[in-house]
Order: sequence, then structure tokens, then C-alpha cells
Amino acid sequence: MNTEIIPFSSKYRCYLKSLNEAWLKKYFYVEASDVIQLGNPEKEIIEKGGFIYFAKVGMKVVGVSALMLLEDGVYELSKMAVDENYQGQGIGKKLAIVCIEKANEIFARKVILYSNRKLKRAIRLYEHLGFEEVDLVDQHYDRADIKMELDLHSERHKALSFMTTHYWYR
Repeated sequence: MNTEIIPFSSKYRCYLKSLNEAWLKKYFYVEASDVIQLGNPEKEIIEKGGFIYFAKVGMKVVGVSALMLLEDGVYELSKMAVDENYQGQGIGKKLAIVCIEKANEIFARKVILYSNRKLKRAIRLYEHLGFEEVDLVDQHYDRADIKMELDLHSERHKALSFMTTHYWYR
């Protein structure tokens, strides 16, 4: 299966909302902050210094991820969702790697994320990509019971830098 990762385009903005709402409603609920960000991604993510990527298989958008600026040099890997019919095919990994590579490209210090331990496959993916659990002191979402961080300047991250996507990302 050929997966293409593309940067944000307003013609695909509806997929950011629909894909995220699908998994949120399945496992949790859509929080007020989700409604705001998913409802106006240009203003709430892009204009604030963030990035959004879509995964396409053929002409179908099957996944999405965002890299949201939190503070100077610190970004959040967020709004990542893959259509249930396409899960388990490495699409989430590709989306996460694109976000990590973008963070490296713009000289970010670290990437953080908030998740929930019941999303076991997601947590394993994040660990595989080099994220480590840190104290959850600034909980962004009611559903979050774990915060993870990727220090982009650490030796561990440099050792994992073999994960390049340039051969499939354009």
C-alpha cells in the first residue's frame, strides 16, 4: 500500500475533524479544546506556528497528525488519528515521524504528547519513536493520564535518527 503524507490543505480540513472525532467518541469524548482546534485549524494550529499533515492512500485521506507550538522550541504531537480500516499498517508511525522530522527541521528542543494508557498500541508506538514518560503536571486534556516527551537533543534521539521519511514524504 502506497501512503502519501501531505502538508495541510484547506480542502482536507474536514478530515482533521472527522478522523479525530471518530476515535475520541469511541474511547472518550470530544473536549471543549478539541472543538475549538478541530473547528478552526488554520487559526488554532497553523497561524499559531503549528503544522498539520494528512495521510492519503490513493485519493482517500486516511490519517492526520498535528504539531502544535506550545512555547519557544516546544511542540506537541497532537490530533493524530487513522481511519479504523487503515490501522495497523504503519500510517500512524509515518505521520508521527513526519512531525518529529519537522520539529528537527525547525530546531525545536522537544516534542511532547498527552495520551491515555488504555491506548496501548499508541503508547508502544511513541516509546518505539523515542518518547519517554514524564510527570503529568500540566494536564491539557481530561482524558490524558500520561505525558511523554522526546528530547530532540538527547543521545537517544540521535541514535534513532535512522527513521527518515524523505523517501515517501513530499
